[in-house]
Amino acid sequence: MASHIVGYPRMGPKRELKFALESFWDGKSSAEDLEKVATDLRASIWKQMADAGIKYIPSNTFSYYDQVLDTTAMLGAVPERYSWTGGEIGFSTYFSMARGNATVPAMEMTKWFDTNYHFIVPELGPNTKFSYSSHKAVNEYKEAKALGVDTVPVLIGPVSYLLLSKPAKGVEKSFALLSLLSSILPVYKEVIAELKAAGATWIQFDEPTLVLDLDSHQLAAFSAAYTELESALSGLNVLVETYFADIPAESYKTLTSLNSVTAYGFDLIRGAKTLDLVKSAGFPSGKYLFAGVVDGRNIWADDLAASLTTLESLEAIVGKDKLVVSTSCSLMHTAVDLVNETKLDSEIKSWLAFAAQKVVEVNALAKALAGQKDEAYFGANAAAQASRRSSPRVTNEEVQKAAAALRGSDHRRATNVSSRLDAQQKKLNLPVLPTTTIGSFPQTVELRRVRREYKAKKISEEEYVSAIKEEISKVVKIQEELDIDVLVHGEPERNDMVEYFGEQLSGFAFTANGWVQSYGSRCVKPPIIYGDVSRPNPMTVFWSKMAQSMTSRPMKGMLTGPVTILNWSFVRNDQPRLRLSFLLRLTFSHWLRFETCYQIALAIKKEVEDLEAGGIQVIQIDEAALREGLPLRKAEHAFYLDWAVHSFRITNCGVQDTTQIHTHMCYSNFNDIIHSIINMDADVITIENSRSDEKLLSVFREGVKYGAGIGPGVYDIHSPRIPSTEEIADRINKMLAVLDTNILWVNPDCGLKTRKYTEVKPALTNMVSATKLIRTQLASAK
Repeated sequence: MASHIVGYPRMGPKRELKFALESFWDGKSSAEDLEKVATDLRASIWKQMADAGIKYIPSNTFSYYDQVLDTTAMLGAVPERYSWTGGEIGFSTYFSMARGNATVPAMEMTKWFDTNYHFIVPELGPNTKFSYSSHKAVNEYKEAKALGVDTVPVLIGPVSYLLLSKPAKGVEKSFALLSLLSSILPVYKEVIAELKAAGATWIQFDEPTLVLDLDSHQLAAFSAAYTELESALSGLNVLVETYFADIPAESYKTLTSLNSVTAYGFDLIRGAKTLDLVKSAGFPSGKYLFAGVVDGRNIWADDLAASLTTLESLEAIVGKDKLVVSTSCSLMHTAVDLVNETKLDSEIKSWLAFAAQKVVEVNALAKALAGQKDEAYFGANAAAQASRRSSPRVTNEEVQKAAAALRGSDHRRATNVSSRLDAQQKKLNLPVLPTTTIGSFPQTVELRRVRREYKAKKISEEEYVSAIKEEISKVVKIQEELDIDVLVHGEPERNDMVEYFGEQLSGFAFTANGWVQSYGSRCVKPPIIYGDVSRPNPMTVFWSKMAQSMTSRPMKGMLTGPVTILNWSFVRNDQPRLRLSFLLRLTFSHWLRFETCYQIALAIKKEVEDLEAGGIQVIQIDEAALREGLPLRKAEHAFYLDWAVHSFRITNCGVQDTTQIHTHMCYSNFNDIIHSIINMDADVITIENSRSDEKLLSVFREGVKYGAGIGPGVYDIHSPRIPSTEEIADRINKMLAVLDTNILWVNPDCGLKTRKYTEVKPALTNMVSATKLIRTQLASAK
């Protein structure tokens, strides 16, 4: 009965690690207190998997911030600006790299493939010195062993680590990161030697970049790396784990030819075509296949009967003793434990499985494969699958017809962006380099208490509205005092930019404790899209009109766009498969989702039109996650971008020229999709940019003509660090070197929800001061 879990959530069922981290960062608790919480969490996770019967239990998948940053610490690859002098890397250096500090900015943070998890990007160059500087992987293996649990230590593989890195500041962009392979492998050898000495018999290397479109040089690096490690790995069983997409045929050929590797892990949910590859290309004799048949990225209960059929077909190829039942990827991308959902609708709850339940599913499949099928468990699962297929609450034919009618049309505003910007400027009369923020303002403890008490019916609606109105008034006053040009209402009524909208749309369900780590201590609670989506009533108009009545300055109506709502939710996986030939070539996750996205777009379109009718002249439709949803394989990019961009245009195609449409997008790695962004036809786009401004600016240096307004973020809101006026002015000047003055906006990187007012006020003060300084310089230069 061979079962395996790729990885497990770190935050804890009730976000214990989040609160411990934030207490430590605030100086309210000690390092020992934080370590105690972490130790208890790890022990409970290992015990849970052992009790469930999992054979191959992972260790070193826990992290205080991020597993890639852990690897950077292991390799001692600390950028010079953190003044690390060697030795074991402690919390001070580690968290400075992740979050920055009073004097030094944080390292860049970007999305982990196409998930909503963020990792800290390594900064490497020809002068980077590597040394074994964090013994975390070995220490956690020993920690588990002391508890009686023999684990599989997990490391980010050496080639993926380098391919996910970027050249350090001052290093040429063309620097060959893979040239550092021979420099980091000695550290890997030291780690492997210590793990062997500690008693490890298996080791797992996560090499997710193997699912990308790699060239021959990159594939050769895998061969070189694992050939070089072969003697060090002698005596160990070596699992190379891939996930998030199909593995290409050439990568499969490279991987299965590695002599030092004894087992291969494949995602058979998002990489369904890999199954065909295993069957058609053959599987190496005597090697293990870790079959990822239980979805690690969604919360739907596994169709156990279907998975068992898949496993039985693989068993005929691989052999009974060499097939291991696994998750498609780490379970860190799903919620922790369904047991904590005491108020969730009982019918919908029966359709779900969180991380704890997926562990049980994996082992149940392994037992069934070994001839010990739990008929009662499989029967209950079959009944839940049938209930979901037949439930009338899932289907709305009117919504389906409206969404289907959108496919053949091209929804665009009637005039071009240049004409619209002229009309908007006449109405809004904004200064050069207009200033704004992205939407949210700090969510105080008191504000959260008010929302919580209103939801629990401990205060009346009148009391709730009064409290929110007071908060909006405070935020408006602060912005007017700071002299910001286009205001926001601060979103005090919103718990989350997706959950807030989902709660007011049909077809969504919500959890109480379905938290998923986004980055560091930041957790989100994704809504569950279980059926067809529509908008019964206006969602934001009341609050936006209230806010606009408090000021004569433009007040942005704040909406979350359809692609972001889709990508930041747990999405249904039960729509009928379309029979169009070009769709059949696409990854499962992308050829089902666009129908739901069109439904959400129609709902947001109604909201946009109601805001405009209510007198809101500037409407921001955030598509923070548009880039994140881009498929990992280039052959699938065009189809995704087509329906994603179309979905955005649907939301605002009917507004007047004088209504200014903004959007916000996270992360500036847009070089490959800049033409799709232009095709969105927004009037103004603000972009998260401060940790990676050169990536964005290089797009415009290379001659891309962009006529709409653009606001590359001028300071990092993911760090408590307050930038100086001079620093922000320098950023603005760099942007003006490649962007026209009349299209540049000045704004923070992202929303301010996670920051404190003691950080926000001085940072925004410096942002406005820097803008006025540049305006003066521009005026004197004329």
